[in-house]
Amino acid sequence: MKKKLVTLLFMMCGLVIVLAGCGGKEKEVSKKDSSKEKAETSEATTGASETSYTALDKLKDSYDIVIVGSGGAGMSAALEAKEKGMNPVILEKMPIAGGNTMKSSSGMNASETKFQKEQGIEDDNDLFYEETLAGGHGTNDKELLRYFVDHSGEAIDWLDSIGIRLNNITITGGMKEKRTHRPEDGSAVGQYLVNGLVKNVQKQEIPLFVNADVTNITEKDGKVNGVEVTFDGKEKKTIKADAVVVTTGGFGANMEMISETNPELKDYVTTNQKGSTGDGIKMIQKLGGVTVDMNEIQIHPTVQQEKSYLIGEVVRGEGGILVSSDGQRFVNELDTRDKVSQAINQTPDKYAYLVFDAGVAERAKAVEQYKQQGFVKEGKTLADLAKEINVPSEKLESTMTKWNEDVATKTDSMYGRTTGMDHDLSKGPFYAIKIAPGIHYTMGGVKINPNTEVLTQEGTPIKGLYAAGELVGGLHGQNRIGGNSVAEIIIFGRQAGEQSAAFVNTNN
Repeated sequence: MKKKLVTLLFMMCGLVIVLAGCGGKEKEVSKKDSSKEKAETSEATTGASETSYTALDKLKDSYDIVIVGSGGAGMSAALEAKEKGMNPVILEKMPIAGGNTMKSSSGMNASETKFQKEQGIEDDNDLFYEETLAGGHGTNDKELLRYFVDHSGEAIDWLDSIGIRLNNITITGGMKEKRTHRPEDGSAVGQYLVNGLVKNVQKQEIPLFVNADVTNITEKDGKVNGVEVTFDGKEKKTIKADAVVVTTGGFGANMEMISETNPELKDYVTTNQKGSTGDGIKMIQKLGGVTVDMNEIQIHPTVQQEKSYLIGEVVRGEGGILVSSDGQRFVNELDTRDKVSQAINQTPDKYAYLVFDAGVAERAKAVEQYKQQGFVKEGKTLADLAKEINVPSEKLESTMTKWNEDVATKTDSMYGRTTGMDHDLSKGPFYAIKIAPGIHYTMGGVKINPNTEVLTQEGTPIKGLYAAGELVGGLHGQNRIGGNSVAEIIIFGRQAGEQSAAFVNTNN
């Protein structure tokens, strides 16, 4: 009996060891899978996991409206179209939703908003219009611009109504009033916005297919009637639709197009996600759509060069300054992006340091991302920071003393800066990020009217074809104001969804 018991105990112990070993292996595999997923997923994919997307076997042969592109404009269009009783579908060529919207950091400009009023910020649409027109050097499409500013406040309300609250307000270059709306905690707007829109798309049961590369927009008898799309690089389908909304973004990652339209920029780094290749513009041109301002390409002044990583305007908006390699300021940091970029390119080394303190880091949550990426140099004192970035200590300290004196009197005695001066830079530790200009945004694109209808050379709409977002030209003119791109995708994305739905209703 004892022998049987001993044998049984040995068997049970062996079983426990085997099970424990199996469990350990499962955990090890899980960790490997997890690390692999992290390695394959960029910082822009947070919250946009593959579980968010529709399986290919759910694809239908036809939809009321096909939306090409899943950035802020595409998802806003889809939600509006669904609200109007349509059956839309979103097709995204990349493996994740979000496009360039994911990379947005500063915020969304809007005037006469409820959040401005709550915070005692006096602003109006006419001022927003005039400052944007001045920022674009008077070359903006005035009809589009008027629609844009007049519908900016309600776009903030609409986002709030679907759980996307942008009530933390700062300022960007070229603006005189605080109208750049951010998430409540001051974090980067892009991921928060995309995550919120994806949740709403899911909630409304709008199909969103990724790895779905639309290669052609079809038409019959002068009216758009669908798209040709390749799934996962191999399976080709033709999908019928009563209207098509194109929201594929600009061409900032297509260096061939950049070189053709503005050869001076061919050697610049780009902040654009790799899907920004101008596909939508080319497809629309094939249908007779006309383009405007294709040579107007925005250079952002503060780009970390090794990783082509955008350092958002919010750091300057919250008080940061720029110094050259000699430790001295050389420009109004919150002038328009083209002027600040030009000033950096005119320094002897063609780069600068964005310098700020712990207070800015607390108010601009995006700084945490920059720290995680390894971009941020730190010093307990200014002398320590100067040593870290190899600039003359006495010059940097003198620069900061002068700046803090100017902040106290709200008068930039050197370069006339009037904004982003609510706080001085006196709270240690101190930080710096090495930056230089990089390709950031393509102002040019297809021509639309305020109804987002795509226009021909003659100015007539192509029936059933709508466009919104960065692939559209004209709104920004020769220079885009920071914070206006996020506003554009929401305002005109919503309009594209509404107008395409009205077209479908009228023509059926």
